[in-house]
Amino acid sequence: MLFKNITMIDENFQVQENVYVGIEGERITYISNEMPQKEFGRIYEGTGKLLMSGFVNTHGHSPMALMRGYGENLALQDWLNKKIFPFEDKLTGDAVYWGTLLTMAESIRFGIVSTTDMYYFSEDMIRAIEESGTKNNISRSITCFDDSDLWEMQGAKEMKAIYENYHNAAGGRIKVDMSIHGEYTSTPKIVQQMAEYTTSIGANMHVHLSETKSEHEECKARHGMTPAAYFNKLGLFDTPTTAAHCIWLEGEDFDILKEKGVTVASNPVSNMKLASGICNVPKLLEKGINVTLGTDSTASNNSLNFIEEMKCLAIAAKVKSGDPTAVTPQQALKAATLSGAVSQGRMDCGSIKEGSKADLIVLDISGAHMHPVHDLVNNIVYSASGSDVILTMADGKVLYEEGTYTAIDIEKVIFEAEKATKRILSAL
Repeated sequence: MLFKNITMIDENFQVQENVYVGIEGERITYISNEMPQKEFGRIYEGTGKLLMSGFVNTHGHSPMALMRGYGENLALQDWLNKKIFPFEDKLTGDAVYWGTLLTMAESIRFGIVSTTDMYYFSEDMIRAIEESGTKNNISRSITCFDDSDLWEMQGAKEMKAIYENYHNAAGGRIKVDMSIHGEYTSTPKIVQQMAEYTTSIGANMHVHLSETKSEHEECKARHGMTPAAYFNKLGLFDTPTTAAHCIWLEGEDFDILKEKGVTVASNPVSNMKLASGICNVPKLLEKGINVTLGTDSTASNNSLNFIEEMKCLAIAAKVKSGDPTAVTPQQALKAATLSGAVSQGRMDCGSIKEGSKADLIVLDISGAHMHPVHDLVNNIVYSASGSDVILTMADGKVLYEEGTYTAIDIEKVIFEAEKATKRILSAL
């Protein structure tokens, strides 16, 4: 496929106009202002359109699409205990499959090509992800509230089997990470065992960290240290880690994350909606910590509109810091693309350059809301809408174009997801 005469955001997040970008197989093999001599098959006319790297959502719980709008105007603990946990207790593998496919369809629609997921019923999720054509770093989250040994737990056995059977499956589209749900849902014994196992196999770690003030302060009361210091002491950060939220970091927490190379997945919309707080993204960036963007689940967001998420990341940082210059549009765009790919261990993804995987999206930039153009990157972050995404491609395959899905039967997915939700609600 050849994109012709298209505007492009290059690997340095600069705008290039009238570019030709050629795709062969899974990869970008040609970028130039000159028409190539060789054939690339289909020619895509790019006038009035923008080509950029696809988005990477670094914190999600995809099956929770079934709970979109189910628990509203509640504090986090009430939301979890009164609504989410009872609903989740009735989940089946079939429901998780359809919920995951629904999330993948919405992700593709909004230009998300890859997600870092944390949940259970992992095999059902993997089946949905593989069929959708998207990419995913999936983890079977571990929780423990007693003195159990890690390897006595059914969840840990599932986690190990998923890693052994599916890591780098679907041509590398699916990677399996390890996951401790959080400090308040685990024990020191389990955390240490997980840390040792994860380091021994060279896997990535995915964890909730300092999401709420109560979580953060109760950890200090229990262990005499912050959640970041606690996990670091137990060795959890000795492997590449993505820590979600990180709203209540303090003191040496920032230095710990920097020293250990931890990625912070900020989830601005979910965090503001649940009144959890605002992540100090400017300080993280100042420290040189890899900052990425996540949506959390659509049960707490309630959308996967990643352009909206990117705008909120930048605006929330300005509110938090009181500095209108905090977090530039380029930094927001990097968090939504390249930094996310790096956090997933996908070093050949996340930017448009020859040799990289063709994980690309096209935006229609011809609309009135995108003009005039004083700075196109500014317009993408602050003026564009998720509906401007008109094509989504992963590994060189078009998954969505102008309202049409190529790998997902969208009508069936919506029907089955609605049916699964009604079945669960009737059982509550």
